[in-house]
Amino acid sequence: MDLKSKIILISGPTASGKSKFAVKLAKKIKGEIINADSMQVYKELRILTARPAKSDYNKIKHHLYGFESVKKNFSTGKWLKLANKKIDIIKKRKKIPILVGGTGLYFKALTDGLVKIPNIPIQSRNKIRNLQKKLGQKKFFMRLIKLDPSVKEKIKSTDVQRSIRAYEVKSYTKKSLFDWYKNTKSKYAADDFVKIYIDFPRQELLDKISKRTDEMLKHGAIEEVKKFLKIRLKKDNSSNKVIGINEIKDFLNKKTNLNEVNEKITIKTRQYAKRQSTWARGQMTNWQKVNPKDLKKILKKI
Repeated sequence: MDLKSKIILISGPTASGKSKFAVKLAKKIKGEIINADSMQVYKELRILTARPAKSDYNKIKHHLYGFESVKKNFSTGKWLKLANKKIDIIKKRKKIPILVGGTGLYFKALTDGLVKIPNIPIQSRNKIRNLQKKLGQKKFFMRLIKLDPSVKEKIKSTDVQRSIRAYEVKSYTKKSLFDWYKNTKSKYAADDFVKIYIDFPRQELLDKISKRTDEMLKHGAIEEVKKFLKIRLKKDNSSNKVIGINEIKDFLNKKTNLNEVNEKITIKTRQYAKRQSTWARGQMTNWQKVNPKDLKKILKKI
């Protein structure tokens, strides 16, 4: 497999071993790794976001990890701009860019281009999210179809996140989400990419998530959240979405015990992994789906 002129993309659900595989691949092909995870950009949340180990940083050059303050909201547009710069720099050094992460929207922006939709006020977004919760997904989707008929053929009726997004865009901009997509293009050609999605067997992944939660709680996650809470961020700050913050906050406020914290973080992480897998099935149809057992074979072929 000739990878010299390629940009390698590695994705998969949380805890699927993306980062470890990326390091092994980078060592073999003279690559450098670029973060494509929306929460691993925050410098104050190393443990809860499962950033790569410091030992991995010493082996291979890593970019866009832990560089942004949680005080700032970080957007897909900002990531794309920085990632494109890093890709250019790495290529000039005659190295191969390897983008690794579980944020599907980052990869979509890179491969398909970023839709330049006007910022929708948080009040409007919250109002629509509350409407979806009130109606339930079935009735909400029916209302969405009345608002924007083009959605019926392009979004699954069970896809909550995309339904809410389509509703937000149409109601605020008066223009369909898919009309915004029409004029969007990537700066790269489709064959510039090698796309690998680590498709982990469900039960094995659930076990890995449980073990990782144990490790996080044993190795500093509680102290990390203590420091984070002292920053006193606004509720709508994107870093508040990191799994584990609210659960550990309840523990610190003596509303729950450590076993319950462990269980709640594990359950939420499993739910997140399921959402990632669902998104990948709908959006990453042209990616190479790889069982983790086959990763060694990929490395041998290169």
